Amino acid sequence: MAAFQWDSVDDQAVNTARILAADAVEKVGNGHPGTAMSLAPAAYLLFQKIMRRDPADNEWIGRDRFILSVGHSSLTQYVQLYLGGYGLELEDLKALRTWGSKTPGHPEYGHTDGVEITTGPLGQGLASAVGFAYASRFERGLFDPDAATGASPFDHFVYVIAGDGDLQEGITSEASSLAGHQQLGNLIAIYDSNQISIEDDTNIAFTEDVAARYAAYDWHVQTVDWKKTGSYVEDVAELNAAITAAQNETGKPSLIILKTIIGWPSPKKQNTGKIHGSALGAEELAGVKAVLGFDPEKTFDVAPEVIAHTRLALERGATAHAAWTVQFDAWAAANPERKVLLDRVFSGDLPDGVDDALPVFPGGTAVSTRAASGKVLTALGGVIPELWGGSADLAESNNTTIGGAASFIPSEHSTGEWTGNSYGRVLHFGIREHAMAAILNGIVLHGNTRPFGGTFLIFSDYMRPAVRLAALMKAPSIFVWTHDSVALGEDGPTHQPIEQLATLRAIPGLDVVRPGDANETAWAWKTILERRGGPAGIALTRQNIPVYERGEGAASAEIFASAKNVARGAYVLAEAAGGTPDVILIGTGSEVQLAVDARAQLAAEGINARVVSAPCLEWFEEQSSEYRESVLPAAITARVSVEAGLALTWRGYVGDAGRSISIDHFGASADYQTLFREFGITTEAVVAAAKESISAA
Repeated sequence: MAAFQWDSVDDQAVNTARILAADAVEKVGNGHPGTAMSLAPAAYLLFQKIMRRDPADNEWIGRDRFILSVGHSSLTQYVQLYLGGYGLELEDLKALRTWGSKTPGHPEYGHTDGVEITTGPLGQGLASAVGFAYASRFERGLFDPDAATGASPFDHFVYVIAGDGDLQEGITSEASSLAGHQQLGNLIAIYDSNQISIEDDTNIAFTEDVAARYAAYDWHVQTVDWKKTGSYVEDVAELNAAITAAQNETGKPSLIILKTIIGWPSPKKQNTGKIHGSALGAEELAGVKAVLGFDPEKTFDVAPEVIAHTRLALERGATAHAAWTVQFDAWAAANPERKVLLDRVFSGDLPDGVDDALPVFPGGTAVSTRAASGKVLTALGGVIPELWGGSADLAESNNTTIGGAASFIPSEHSTGEWTGNSYGRVLHFGIREHAMAAILNGIVLHGNTRPFGGTFLIFSDYMRPAVRLAALMKAPSIFVWTHDSVALGEDGPTHQPIEQLATLRAIPGLDVVRPGDANETAWAWKTILERRGGPAGIALTRQNIPVYERGEGAASAEIFASAKNVARGAYVLAEAAGGTPDVILIGTGSEVQLAVDARAQLAAEGINARVVSAPCLEWFEEQSSEYRESVLPAAITARVSVEAGLALTWRGYVGDAGRSISIDHFGASADYQTLFREFGITTEAVVAAAKESISAA
């Protein structure tokens, strides 16, 4: 390793970064300059001296990953992307936080080259970084499991910059505990401990010993205190040495506590909340420029020698990339089958044989969709090696185990029930739903493997910030939510989801999938795995529900439609017995059976009812208007939706004349048959609603 070198031009570049951050916030009139100013040396060190990255290729799989968990300090990253030649230029910094710019208020994945993840809510970045580290180890196990540590083209580091706010959010406690348990030695977090937040001094609410906490999580903890002498000295060499020590610690994740002064060297506002989230003001900005030797009359001033120096990152990146390519090509030549697997996984294509592997559940039986899902995962695990996942301590309830697969844990953490190794496929998140969702996001953003994580549907509320971010980023995370209605029964209203389906459907870009029987569950999984445009949540029953006898194609009056139609979101499951429907009954999940039974009762009374199974409204809305009209003809206004949850999302489908069988209040503790009867989730209620709707049509 080359000796650490830091020249006067590096000092000049760091000071330029500070001024650019201050100028950008001043120009737009809002933002967060202080942290970007004080973190400039650390960010510059990472981007210019430490990380293996190629500014010309932000998709290079051999790159080190960088995650700015303090996303409000977006300029910490944007300025380095400009200096290093990643595609941002001065005009982009000048356009900070404005319409159409490449520099929004928080870094956004898919919007700005070089940004690995959207870090909005504090804590999500650091928690998702744990997922990046999970993924790097799992992918190494897929593609190059036998190489010595540090010798594989799949070895790299995951660097994070976090702040006081990140460390206060509970999600980072969950994720950091898992990172220590997993011994993620390639995860290196720099914690900017400036002790200032919006309410000023963090001592008002945050006085714990963070170093002791992370040592207890089994992290490698170091402290770099730039205030230790009584004067503020930005000892970049000391920080570099700490990062080197962290790189050499392969058995633990590393936390470097960097004690800084926010907004340094602002003459009057440094070390105050005033510089955290607002512009410096003209007078203070001029003062900073004077202190650093910049002309107060100039804005966005970058010396030619500075940008020439920092853009050498392009040459260094190309050199590192070329050296890695030699290593990668040698691996590919020695591992042709694994190279084929890599190409397929990174293309996003599923392997051949998925359709044949899907289990077929015999009609006339009764199976809970959670049990069906478990069988599907085990079957698909045999043909999709990149499929992996688990649960927040609910594997046996969620059925989220790939049968016969080892657990993803250091082998010494194996138990009497679970045997694992570093490259296993069964994830154990413990009772940490918040972190589980963020970790899944990190995994899918790192590479193209397909992770999933499960809990009860009611606890999707704990996951919601990360679920929302997955949708915002269009990240194809998969969330498994079982015990999907009051039919979970005796656990009572604290565990019974009522509003969850409706509120999850309200998240733009999230596919909410509620299959109506075991075979729908199988094809729902296939569809979820085929789609890579955003996240999906699959909601599954605790109780057994009927498995329908089906044909191979569309429905008729006598034959139910094939479950393959799940991919269209909603489809005619059972056609009206007498031809043109008098009423359409729309059901999801366990309530499809009520619509099916109501169809038979109505037919006995001479009323023709069509049953539509609607496992995913989002997929249905993607279909052509002609297809949607064929399923829900506009001329048939008598309609009934039946779903054991809020009716909120159904008005647009049933219309003014329609009726909804729903639950618009909390549940109770009893067996599910009693709850459905008492709350009116019954065949008789569907029949009555159908007649009302026909009368109103």
